[in-house]
Amino acid sequence: MANPSLVLPEIEKPGRMTIQEYAYVRLRHALMVGSIAPGVPVTIRGLAEAMAVSPTPVREALRRLSSQNALSVLKNRRIVVPPMTAKRFNELISLRCAIEIHAAERALPHISEAIIDRLVAIDAVMDEAVEAQDRITLIIQNQQFHGHIYRSNRDQLSMPMIESIWLQLGPFMRIALRHVGTFYGIDRHKEIISALRNRNLDDLLRAIHADIHDGVGWFDESALEKILGPEQTKSL
Repeated sequence: MANPSLVLPEIEKPGRMTIQEYAYVRLRHALMVGSIAPGVPVTIRGLAEAMAVSPTPVREALRRLSSQNALSVLKNRRIVVPPMTAKRFNELISLRCAIEIHAAERALPHISEAIIDRLVAIDAVMDEAVEAQDRITLIIQNQQFHGHIYRSNRDQLSMPMIESIWLQLGPFMRIALRHVGTFYGIDRHKEIISALRNRNLDDLLRAIHADIHDGVGWFDESALEKILGPEQTKSL
């Protein structure tokens, strides 16, 4: 059964943005922050009604998001966020580490003090979100923090791959954060900022790796079993 009470977060629509692009960006944002739960089917008509647009731009948005592995189209033409399993979760985290460490290494020579100052500001917003247990802001700002680093390399080619992984993890992370009493033991972002200021590549890569794993560090076998169910965690 499709979700009868589908609510997608509002986002600002710039005046020059087409309806097609708006539908894609808004649905992508909803997936990033976990507004559509894994395994819950939605329909083109339901999504169109939730965004107050016609079905045509929704179909194009779904095509693009399906190509990024963020959505699956079923035979009955309903759409689902793929269910998360322990194997898939571990694969996504491993991929995220490998690609983001690569992106960070390539970005380091391009990091300016202005970029670092921007990262400090983003980290301050995240600190407030942690204090308020504002999960949506935390997810969004964490992506902004990492993306700001990697995009500083104008020749980078990794962001589409990284964003595909974020899209696939987003729905699960929203659920998982409900099971977490505290978000972080150590603020790895401050370690990343320090490494960037000192232009220390080894420290930067260690901090990026630790940040990704600390972000899901609570999800050991027992935590994953609680979130995913025991049948999906047997392979851990």
